[in-house]
Amino acid sequence: MQTRKLGNTGLDVSLLCLGTMTWGEQNSEQDAFEQLDYATSEGVNFIDAAEMYPVPPRAETQGLTETYLGNWLAQSGRRNDLIIASKVVGPGPSLGYLRGGPRLTRDHIVAACEASLKRLQTDYIDLYQVHWPDRNANFFGKLGYQHDPEESSTPIEETLDALGELVKAGKVRHIGVSNETPWGVMEYLRLSREKGWPRVASIQNPYSLLNRSFEVGMAEIAHREQAGLLAYSPLAFGMLSGKYMGGKWPENARLSLYERFSRYSNRRGTEATRAYTELARQNDLSPAQMALAYVNSRSFITSTIIGATRMEQLRENMGSLNVTLSPDVLEALEAIHQEFTYPCP
Repeated sequence: MQTRKLGNTGLDVSLLCLGTMTWGEQNSEQDAFEQLDYATSEGVNFIDAAEMYPVPPRAETQGLTETYLGNWLAQSGRRNDLIIASKVVGPGPSLGYLRGGPRLTRDHIVAACEASLKRLQTDYIDLYQVHWPDRNANFFGKLGYQHDPEESSTPIEETLDALGELVKAGKVRHIGVSNETPWGVMEYLRLSREKGWPRVASIQNPYSLLNRSFEVGMAEIAHREQAGLLAYSPLAFGMLSGKYMGGKWPENARLSLYERFSRYSNRRGTEATRAYTELARQNDLSPAQMALAYVNSRSFITSTIIGATRMEQLRENMGSLNVTLSPDVLEALEAIHQEFTYPCP
């Protein structure tokens, strides 16, 4: 297993990180344990969770993902061998069941962290991330930023101060952001420099062959500020596996079950996926492994977050580590990107 540095923390994390957001919804606790046993046996030392998981978020299932992970950590005795990441959510219209409507204030962050620690059955979280901003910003595929100077939002200063309090207390080792913008990341970094508060070690944003927007404003930040990308949705909700091609809707697949996950299945996304899938097959490559190998090869990547509902999917995803894309394939991938530039924001 290849490893890369997690920012300037001194931690080495596996190039592939095990994502967990299906545990408690599409996957049982037994499934979660099987995935954890396999992934860690293959050298994965990095596990990513969130207080909100599983998804789609529901009051009835909230927290199950961390609970399953915590039970496995207690049973396996592997806590100190692994780097565990989790997240605190920002405000959302359908999340009223979480603390009466979550915000990124001090009280909310401290309460969220305490609850996650309890579910995870641990005294500390290695990487605690802000799941999304507490302000109007472009994330989750939103375009066309509209500024509202009168909006009600929690200042990043308050959020970072609270995270620093958790680090000082030993409950969090390092911090990161997710679904952030270039301005947001630089504001966190500015405040950490000026006030001596903890520094953002990572950025967890979407990145795949269907969404390379990270390259526009964030890749330079990732390099120059040592805050690498934890790439989520590297298979674009499974689209890049090719399993939805030809109008297929596999039983129990995410896009078959949940209409809300339509970010990568628009007309241009489907056309681009068809081109990428054909390229993979012309070169005797698994479409999923080609897509993951491309993400793995980017210099601004710290770790690629892979998730699966079935073990055969997880094994195939792990196999991407053994795939090196030839110069010809890389050139062909760029040609497709030029034809389908950012088809899915």
